[in-house]
Amino acid sequence: MNSQLRVAFQGTHYAFSEIAARKYFHEDITTLPCRQFTDVFSAVEMGDCQFGIIPVENSTTGSVYQNLDLILDSRVTVVGEVQLRIEQHLIANPGVKFGDIRVVYSHPQALQQCGLFLASLPDIETIASNDTAGSVLHIREKRLLHAAAIASRQAAEDNHMLILREEIEDNPENYTRFHIIAKTSETPPDANKTSIIFSMKNIPGALFKSLSVFALRDIDLLKIESRPMRGRRWKYLFYLDFAGNMQEERCRNAIRHLEEITSFLKVLGSYKAADE
Repeated sequence: MNSQLRVAFQGTHYAFSEIAARKYFHEDITTLPCRQFTDVFSAVEMGDCQFGIIPVENSTTGSVYQNLDLILDSRVTVVGEVQLRIEQHLIANPGVKFGDIRVVYSHPQALQQCGLFLASLPDIETIASNDTAGSVLHIREKRLLHAAAIASRQAAEDNHMLILREEIEDNPENYTRFHIIAKTSETPPDANKTSIIFSMKNIPGALFKSLSVFALRDIDLLKIESRPMRGRRWKYLFYLDFAGNMQEERCRNAIRHLEEITSFLKVLGSYKAADE
């Protein structure tokens, strides 16, 4: 990849999103830390970065709904996907012992992923923060000697911090799926997966008919999930991933057919699925 590529991510350096970006682009990139996920989208839409990376699903805690909603409202396209094994570690300042810890900082998703470990420590308070690596930076800069953070091994090592407990996540099969976003709408030549969002007309059998457009063409559905429509009581959007890309005639025909029975449809992009 071109060394001038700039990739926006939410968090501080050594956050899992940055690690995932370097995995996808093979390290040869410049990364732009962003405070909020909305800033990642803005950086891409304004042309400050060619790409952004956002977590969309964790194998333990499920979808990151905030980012699904941001994709819906944005002008970006999904152009890639990467999976990352998430190893969570309890990190503290050098010299701090496990028994000294009274507070644990981390991103809400990380706290949730380590729920069983934290539940075994009833006297410890948990405090949610913007990102995992930022929590490490916080306790280091404030020299907090009765606090720890949950984050990656790289965040600990590069900040010269101490790992008190390794791999404290509830499930060792803890993976996060990230989307690579860009302004371009071009389909990569190796694309084999497509993501769409749609809502259905109020007709009998609408969901069955919507899914049938793919079954009729032997298109494999990889995921479907509903989300409430903002401002529309008891109305829902459906996020759907299917095998194939929009250069294939059968996929284009399925989408045309789907448009006939939906009130809204947006193709988020076709891209190469992450390696398992």
